[in-house]
Amino acid sequence: MRPLTALLASAAGAALVALDGTVLIVVQPALRRDLGASAAQVQWTSTAYLLTVAAFLVIAGRLGDRYGHPRLLLVGALGFAAASAGIALAPGVGWVIALRAVQGLFGALLQPATLALLRLAYPPERLGRAVAVRTGVIAVAAATGPLTGGLLVARLDWRAVFLLNVPVALGIAVLAAALRPPVPGRAGSGRLGVRGPALLAAALAAAVYALAGVPEHGWRGMPVRLGSTAALGLGLLFVRGELRSRRPMVPVAVARSRPVAASLALLLAVSGGLFGALYTATFLLQDVRGLDPLAAGVRVLPMTALMVAGAPLSGRAVRRYGARSTALAGTGLVVAGIAALGSGGPVAFGVLGAGFAAVMVTATGTVVGDAPPGYAGVVGGLKQTAMNVGPSIGIALAASAGAGTGAGSGAGAGAAGAALPVLALLAAAGLVAAALLPGRTPMGEASGPAGVTGRGSSAARGCRRRRYG
Repeated sequence: MRPLTALLASAAGAALVALDGTVLIVVQPALRRDLGASAAQVQWTSTAYLLTVAAFLVIAGRLGDRYGHPRLLLVGALGFAAASAGIALAPGVGWVIALRAVQGLFGALLQPATLALLRLAYPPERLGRAVAVRTGVIAVAAATGPLTGGLLVARLDWRAVFLLNVPVALGIAVLAAALRPPVPGRAGSGRLGVRGPALLAAALAAAVYALAGVPEHGWRGMPVRLGSTAALGLGLLFVRGELRSRRPMVPVAVARSRPVAASLALLLAVSGGLFGALYTATFLLQDVRGLDPLAAGVRVLPMTALMVAGAPLSGRAVRRYGARSTALAGTGLVVAGIAALGSGGPVAFGVLGAGFAAVMVTATGTVVGDAPPGYAGVVGGLKQTAMNVGPSIGIALAASAGAGTGAGSGAGAGAAGAALPVLALLAAAGLVAAALLPGRTPMGEASGPAGVTGRGSSAARGCRRRRYG
């Protein structure tokens, strides 16, 4: 497999998902007016996508491990293009919601593959640089999303935003077709079964549904309580089945990998704190400080700039100081940035961007680098799941603390003041996970992005000693 082609496919696939997530911010008002949709229906155009993505990410990674990640990327990109074209031609909001769910399904297929390709194409000592490039591309795509969407809506209409996905997704499909898929390893073989994937998908969907309903219904609302109860019950059934299964959905080698588990917990906590803080800052800047959307967007630009610049620097820091020190420093910067966000100043946003770049590069490199042989896809799916569920938790906590509900400047400032410390505490929980990451690699050993040696990670060595599957 050609490393450059794999990197292009990986970065483009990740950028497409990031762009599609932020570009819709400016689309929803126009969509609501054009289709005569209610506020709840417009919310479901986002929720339907999030539900299906979260539900099928781990399953998609497992399928990629078995059938080959280039194939999953090809199918995901083609399906994403078809669903996007369908949304652009949708006659009503019901069609938009249904096709957004389909789009989420194919988005779930392509996301784990974008990480697994890097593991397959790059040796450990070069993997960190590839992860840093991918992180920088994601930051650029996410930052340009609102601007791109605003220009398309102003010059054309909201449907043009979804048409934009079509050539991008088809380009990714061409790159995926050009890759030479390696023969899937023995670890990824064997029948997956139906019960485990179905329980996992249902549990994740119920959890995301419950979290998405917190801003509207509160933590004690009936939809939230029902969703939480269902998620807990289905999750327990899934865990019980996993412990008894000869071929578990999350293989034993993955479940026992401390670096992988710590990285997932780190991403869950820090992404939750960050996105909850950004949700709070949106109302703080516009409703409390009276800035228009453009001025508020300019205030956030330092975060994007330092995310892009910080990605390669973070890769170097990991190689020099180790994953643990880099992740601790990055998490500390995120906590400090959230705590200072009440001022609304650009410095606080810049600190957030620098810290999150360090966390993303370190955790992603550790997840991919420490994935046991044959399980890069399922580990990539778990990573993307953490990145989807974490923001949902953060936004739910921000909303429950009153962010976005203040009617006046005093009420809005008070709500932000109550929400930001909670979100800073959520991000600070990532310090515990960061402390469990690998330290510096001993001199003389080839080191990967997270202290993974040339002999293989601890999880990989355990996988070679036993046969899991």
